[in-house]
Amino acid sequence: MGDFDLITIVVIAANIIFSFKGFNDHAFFEKYKFNSAAVKRGEKIRVLTSGFLHVDTAHLFLNMLTLYFFADVVIGSLGSFSFLLIYVASLLLGNLLSYYFHKDEYQYNAVGASGAVSGIIYTAILLYPNMSLYMFFIPIPIPAYVFGIGYMLYSIYGMKNRIGNIGHDAHFGGAVGGYILTLVLVPQLFATSLFMVILLAIPIVLLFFLQKTGKF
Repeated sequence: MGDFDLITIVVIAANIIFSFKGFNDHAFFEKYKFNSAAVKRGEKIRVLTSGFLHVDTAHLFLNMLTLYFFADVVIGSLGSFSFLLIYVASLLLGNLLSYYFHKDEYQYNAVGASGAVSGIIYTAILLYPNMSLYMFFIPIPIPAYVFGIGYMLYSIYGMKNRIGNIGHDAHFGGAVGGYILTLVLVPQLFATSLFMVILLAIPIVLLFFLQKTGKF
């Protein structure tokens, strides 16, 4: 992992340029960030543009570093166009899920590429569920599918309990976008990796169940 493809450079460059513009131009940042009230009154472009803004350089660096490590896994398997399709679709779905849960919270704001990056991560995990991932604070390798399920379950917990200043909704929605698009683009996974397809769907089904039963 970690090789630079042209489309990876373009996506990272777009995030850097847009984010630094927002760092230095408050009016620009306010105009294009995700805000529930603004989206509700028709400024739907924010659902897309907010995914290229970040709170600060640390936020930007973490998202782009994560994208850097997983992008070539997806591009190498599916190609640049599919990578970009998954990235944008995950970004949009992540923010749309945020809007669904926060549409009546007019002061709710969010920025960041986390939803899009989550989609790319989940795609990579679905394609290579047994690859090993290393976390900064865990000295042993973790199977990708274990990380993926844990990540989604933590996102549900974070959404339910409003943990930290983190857009757990966008993370979860983005991962769902990656999951769905990957299965659309690579339907043979139903035949070759059916158990993993079902296993990685558990958190998605759980969220749907919690929402339908009024426990969320």
